[in-house]
Amino acid sequence: MPGEHFYKGMIKTAPLILAIETATRAGSISLTHGDRILSKVTGDSESSHSTDLIENIATVLRDGRANLNDIDLFAVASGPGSFTGLRIGLATAKSLAVNTGKQCVGVSTLTAIAHATGKAHGSIVSLLPAGRGEVFVQMFSAGGNTIEPQDDASHISPARLVEKYGYLSNLIWAGEGAHAHTDLLRSWAHAHGIEFINGDVVPNRERMWQLVPVCGELAVSVALLGLSEYRRSNTVTPDKLRATYVRPSDAEIPKPWRPQK
Repeated sequence: MPGEHFYKGMIKTAPLILAIETATRAGSISLTHGDRILSKVTGDSESSHSTDLIENIATVLRDGRANLNDIDLFAVASGPGSFTGLRIGLATAKSLAVNTGKQCVGVSTLTAIAHATGKAHGSIVSLLPAGRGEVFVQMFSAGGNTIEPQDDASHISPARLVEKYGYLSNLIWAGEGAHAHTDLLRSWAHAHGIEFINGDVVPNRERMWQLVPVCGELAVSVALLGLSEYRRSNTVTPDKLRATYVRPSDAEIPKPWRPQK
């Protein structure tokens, strides 16, 4: 019946997961029952997450016909990404988990980006803007339903990016950071005899780089990756939830000493 509480009298055979992703500019929220998507909302890239996050959570719960106390697990993008956004998302997830007495799981933003490529197979390089023209980056191997890291998340310049991965002739590039450097990637590929495709994932051909569309609903991948951790009993209490910043914030980076005028 429309409007009736979805979980009234229902025996849940899978966890109900509220996923929060505030590492990217727009961010997103999702509600999933196991691997079934019940509702999702994409944020506004032009405003701070602090202005609409709670409202978007309320919208997702209402559209999914669930109450906050129904949630079994709070999954949250733990970084890297926007420092302010991460802090807002993690603080919100912790508060909700404390108030409901539920567990949390932090999910790597770069892993979620790789996961969101869908049915991609092969090597995926996930990128996010890191400020000052630099990027957060990590490479993954995708096959079947698995996403496995091939190196550690790092914070590097675009020039170092192509030096680090440019020797690979078959790559899938994903994330806002990849799109911010499309011209660089295309130029490098063409200069090294590699076909460059900007669009949806296509079957791998020899010597091809693919730039896939940015996923605006990354919270869904955060939820599904969180589900995998839940099934492995890799959840934590709210006080154990931590951000992965990869690099210090601008405020933490020492400024060069300058003599007083």
